[in-house]
This record gives sequence, C-alpha cells and structure tokens, in this order.
Amino acid sequence: MSGDISPLIVLNLKTYENATGYEAEKMALRLQETAEEYNVALTVAAQAADIYRIKEEVPQLTVYAQHIDPYSYGAYTGYITAESILNAGADGTLLNHSERKIDHGILAETINVAQDKGLDVIACADSVLEAEQIAHFGPDYIAVEPPELIGGDVSVTTRPELIIDSVETVRKVDERITVLVGAGVKTYEDVTKAMELKTAGVLLASGITKAENPVEAFKGLIGVK
Repeated sequence: MSGDISPLIVLNLKTYENATGYEAEKMALRLQETAEEYNVALTVAAQAADIYRIKEEVPQLTVYAQHIDPYSYGAYTGYITAESILNAGADGTLLNHSERKIDHGILAETINVAQDKGLDVIACADSVLEAEQIAHFGPDYIAVEPPELIGGDVSVTTRPELIIDSVETVRKVDERITVLVGAGVKTYEDVTKAMELKTAGVLLASGITKAENPVEAFKGLIGVK
C-alpha cells in the first residue's frame, strides 16, 4: 500500500455463513497471504469456536475473539473466558461492538481481565462521548463506529469532524490508546481518508466478508490495482 505508514485493517468476520468454520479458516488464509504480499497489517476478529482452527492454519495471523466475559475458571456455563481464547491461540479480543454492547462497568472489568492475561483489546464506541468514556478504561484500541452506518454504503469518513474529534478526545484522556474508525468502510479512499485524519486504521466487516470475491475486495481496500 502506498504512503509512509500502512494502516491496520481489522476484519470482523461476524457470524456470516461464508466466514464460519472451514470457510473462516479458508478466508483467513487467503487474506493473510494477500496482506503479507503487500505488507499490510491484518487482524481478524473471529467467533470463539473458530479461533483455534484459524490459528492452526494461519499461525502468523493476528486473531481476536469477537467478545469475552469478565470471568475466569469456575461455574460460568456459556460464558467466554480470557483463558479459553488464549488456549485457542487468540491474540486479543473485540469488545462492546454495536451488536454486542456491554454495560460500562462490566466493560471496564472485562478490559482489565483481558489485559491481565496478556490479551490486546479493541473496544468499540458509537460516538465521541462514548469514546471518551471508554478511554478512561485503558483499552489498547478504541474503534469509533456510528451504528447507523454499520453495514451500509455511507462511510464514516464522510464525517471527518467525528473522526477528528474522536482522535483528539481519546488522546486527551490517554495518548497511548490507538484510534480506529469503522462503519461503511469499503474502499481505498475510505482507508486513506481515515489515515489522513490521524487514525491508525479501520474496522470493517461486510465490505470484505460479503463481497463476491473477498480477496479482490481486500486488494481494492489497500489500493492494489
């Protein structure tokens, strides 16, 4: 990808049929091969049940769980623990996505649990205000995604003031936190605009996972003709 600094591309596989089980493994392998070819940093957020198989097939790929709970070993049937995803090979976790919102008290606790176990955390925020609130919890990344744009054709980069305010607000609270943006991101122009506005990259899903050819869509995203 052109430019002095390459973006971080975080791909949320969600629970799409073509990104579940063996299909998730296959997509992850093909996208990581492409990312390595063009020297782009790729992270994939996968369903907990798919983390192990993806890491076994693509050990060099950074893989996050799509969610964890703030519990450890014990009588917590049905919850996803930090230990379980670590044992599966996960490098981190996504938290507070608009489709899996968490009470802020629980979110703060979950961030602490994850980081205590050595997991990186991307915490999602739906506004500048929520980004500011979450910044006090100290995640590694905050991804700002206006929920009304998620899965649509209008990119968050059409709202530059939102992105600028998010970056400035988070840095005032904790300059160590890396800011990402997402929602409606599908093109190379979206990515370059996000970088121009001082983010470190983008979080996206449908622009790649629902594309007829995810690899070609990924190449378009990173500016490969």
